Amino acid sequence: MVSTGELKKGIAIELDGELWKILDYHHIKMGRGSAQVRIKLYNIKRGQTVEKTFQAGEKFPRAYLEKRPIQFLYQDGGDYHFMELESYEQFHLTRDELDDAVDYLKDGMQLDRTTYQGETIGVELPINVDLKVVSSEPGFAGDTATGARKPATCETGLVVQVPLFVNEGDTIRVDTRTGEYQTRV
Repeated sequence: MVSTGELKKGIAIELDGELWKILDYHHIKMGRGSAQVRIKLYNIKRGQTVEKTFQAGEKFPRAYLEKRPIQFLYQDGGDYHFMELESYEQFHLTRDELDDAVDYLKDGMQLDRTTYQGETIGVELPINVDLKVVSSEPGFAGDTATGARKPATCETGLVVQVPLFVNEGDTIRVDTRTGEYQTRV
């Protein structure tokens, strides 16, 4: 059990028979009455975000998520095929189950599979991914003083705003949490 005083961002709890991830929380002390905790929750299975208020000291069952290392093998239509690195068991997930992670998947890439009670919830990407730029308009000299950016399409189909000096064929590092350009590799 997790009480409201032990809350941390990123932990998973069970609430009303569903699995929720804590995105943010605030302790609120009123002039009268007991303290309250306002929690911003993300429903892991349905993908919705809600805010709820609870009395301080209330307890929730903690959900234990299991993470296992996996390798992305290939894409076949709308299915993405993976292999567990420990058991060599192969499985597939759909585009809907992977959500935004499909923009960063490259053949042979290693990542983590998150499961809850044996059911796959999603995959956890590395923080940074190196992607090759397949199309981008040429930048013009002299435009760099303003920190101008241009769109570049990567090998996975992801479009990233990059500095003007990045050209087709370059490899760039992208932050998977924000989708932003980090550096040229």
